[in-house]
Amino acid sequence: MNTLPVFSQEEFERAKLLLAAQVASMMGRKLEEGDWSDVYCKAKGIPVESWSNLHIDVNFNGLGVEFKMLRIPRLKGRPMKEACGTTLMHPSATRSVRIDDTSLPANDVMRDVFAQYSDLISARADRVRESSGCDQVDMRFGWLLWEDELKEFLYFEEKMIAPNSDDFYAEWSETGARGQRKSSKSLWVYEKRTGKKRYSVTTSAGIKIQPYFDVPSSADPNLVHFRVQSEPTDRNTTIMWVSGGTAEALKSRLGTLAPEVVESSILDSIERDEPNDEFGLDDVGAAIAIEIDSDVFERFAQHWDAVNDDHRLQLLMKFLS
Repeated sequence: MNTLPVFSQEEFERAKLLLAAQVASMMGRKLEEGDWSDVYCKAKGIPVESWSNLHIDVNFNGLGVEFKMLRIPRLKGRPMKEACGTTLMHPSATRSVRIDDTSLPANDVMRDVFAQYSDLISARADRVRESSGCDQVDMRFGWLLWEDELKEFLYFEEKMIAPNSDDFYAEWSETGARGQRKSSKSLWVYEKRTGKKRYSVTTSAGIKIQPYFDVPSSADPNLVHFRVQSEPTDRNTTIMWVSGGTAEALKSRLGTLAPEVVESSILDSIERDEPNDEFGLDDVGAAIAIEIDSDVFERFAQHWDAVNDDHRLQLLMKFLS
C-alpha cells in the first residue's frame, strides 16, 4: 500500500497535545469525527469549520481529506499496533450510490457502482479545486483507528482514488432469513491481483459501500501513533495527560507539580480515603504532561475508578479539598 506523509514533527507534537486534551475533556464519551477533525486542523494550522458529515472533512489550499474512523474492539490492554499489517472493514465509505436491479450479473452491477463512486470522488475534487483556485488538488482518505479506553490511536493517509473496475471481479452473496433477521443480498468485490475481498456493497437497510483496507506495518514511516493517556516513558515513569485547567487547579492545591509532591498526595489519598466518583469538567486547550513514578501510578489507577487521567486527578483534588 502507498501511504502518504501526514504531519511534520512540530505538527505531530501539537496534534498529540491537542488530542490528549480532547480525550481529557470527553470524560469517557464516544469519540466523534468532529473531535478528530478539530485536532487535525488545529495541529496543521487549518481554519476549523463547523463539522458536517455531508461535506469533505478538510478542504484547504488544495488539500482535501475525508476522515474514516474505526474502533478496534476487544484489545483488553494489548497495544494498538497489533492492528498493524491486518486488513479491516469500514462500515461505510459512502451511502451515495444506488443499485437499481439486483438481478443483473454481479460484474455489471460492480461497474455501475464504481462509476457512481468515481463521480462522487470527482465531485469532491471539483469542490476542493473551486474553493482553493488550484488546478492540482491533493485528495486523501485519512484513517483513524482508536480503542475503547482512548489511550492509543493510529492514523495514516492514502490517495483518494476511485477503484478501476478492470482490476476487480464481483459475486453476489445471499443470506437467508433467520429468526427476526430478514434475508439479505450483498455484492462482494475482489481484487484480481491478490484475490482479497476489497468491497462489500449492501443492498438492504440502505445501500452502502463497505471498503476493506490494509493497516500499514508498524515500520511504515507515514503511520502516526499517538499515546495520549497513562503513557509509560520508561520502566519507572508514567505520564498522566490532563487538561490545562486540571493541571492548574492541582498546582494551586499542591503548590507545585513536581513528581514527588504529586506522588505523595496520591499515596496519602489511597491510604486515608475511599474512592469518590464525583468530578467536574474544566475548559481545555492543549494537554499538560504530569510525570509520576510508574508504581505509584499503578496503585492510583487501581484505587480510583476513573475514565481517564484527567478524571483521576480531579478525584484526587476532591480528596484534597
